[in-house]
Amino acid sequence: MKLTYNAPFILTYTFVCLAITAIDQSTDPNFAESFFMVYPFNTAYMEFSNPLTYFRLFSHAMGHGGWEHFLGNFSLILLLGPILEEKYGTKQLLSMSFVTALITGILNALLFNNALLGASGVVFMLILLSSFTNMRAGVIPLTFILVAALFLGKEIYTTLVVTNNVSEFAHIIGGVFGAIFGYFAATPKPNSSNA
Repeated sequence: MKLTYNAPFILTYTFVCLAITAIDQSTDPNFAESFFMVYPFNTAYMEFSNPLTYFRLFSHAMGHGGWEHFLGNFSLILLLGPILEEKYGTKQLLSMSFVTALITGILNALLFNNALLGASGVVFMLILLSSFTNMRAGVIPLTFILVAALFLGKEIYTTLVVTNNVSEFAHIIGGVFGAIFGYFAATPKPNSSNA
């Protein structure tokens, strides 16, 4: 028996976020807020002349507000991520996560007055993406319908009814991207030799 680094992207992402959370919680309580939080564009934190603005648009998915926040996200990322990384490959899952974080960051900075911090969008992308793992051409998995209804339905309901500190918007956008990626990754590509 030997240890293997079986999911390079998921494990590296976990360790990077673990280190950021540890620094934030033990040495510098403003570390995550300073470098890993996306703010609305109309604030001093998000000026277009500041290179940190562009970093924050995706780095928000690496910072967390505390250990409970980190553990909540990474218990699901470590559960789903390795299976999806094996199916889609390291580069493709990294690209999916990056695009999800970037678009979520941009939309949050454009549309909302609240800051955004955490990997929740990536978590919901992985949840919806996992429901497509055994999709075949011309078939919509019932698991996808149920997962979308349960997870995204709950987030939409919470957005409308509950006032809290959670960005349901990031969850919804992450879920939408997971569904898009899952659908297009599962759709067979035309055979170029027949063209």
